[in-house]
Amino acid sequence: MAANTVITIGRQYGSGGREIGMKLAQDLGIKCYDKELLDRAAKDSGICQELFEHHDEKPTSSFLYSLVMDTYSFGYSSAAFADMPINHKVFLAQFDTIKKLAQEESCVMVGRCADYALSDFEGAFSVFVHGDMDKRIRRIADKYNLSDAAAKDKIHKTDKQRASYYNYYTSKKWADADSYDLCLNSSVLGIDGCVEMIKKMLEIKKRVIK
Repeated sequence: MAANTVITIGRQYGSGGREIGMKLAQDLGIKCYDKELLDRAAKDSGICQELFEHHDEKPTSSFLYSLVMDTYSFGYSSAAFADMPINHKVFLAQFDTIKKLAQEESCVMVGRCADYALSDFEGAFSVFVHGDMDKRIRRIADKYNLSDAAAKDKIHKTDKQRASYYNYYTSKKWADADSYDLCLNSSVLGIDGCVEMIKKMLEIKKRVIK
């Protein structure tokens, strides 16, 4: 039985990664999980949903990654999990939910280290969306009614948070081309162009595997 197809999308803030994921999912007739991952993880783990929102893709303080992953194997009811800092509980719950969803259905997942969680999953295809700073500033300024300076500051802060979170919890580097199957510049390709490129790459991957 062939594995489900799961496209994971990492993204710079303001690059349109979420919009690309949603349009791709619509074109493919599958679901797109962004904030919805938090809802599912909260339900599966029994951890308060507000805690997922508070810690969502936020950098963590000092704690050994190996201990986090060792604890993952024991499950939510273990004493080790009970004693773990809440930010690590949130990460592990998301990690577990990502793996469960991949087994259940083909889908698109946005952010939250999904590419790393599914690094051994046969049907996974990882994408990173980036964009030119001036285009990202314009997008965020228009979306949130901010000045260009405020939009640029928001972009820098959010990208820094995402990078710190990703680099801490994975063995890879955020935004590094070596960490993904495909990297796309949405400022050059546009939203629709990025969607078409991903769909084309999925077709090529299927032919290669056959």
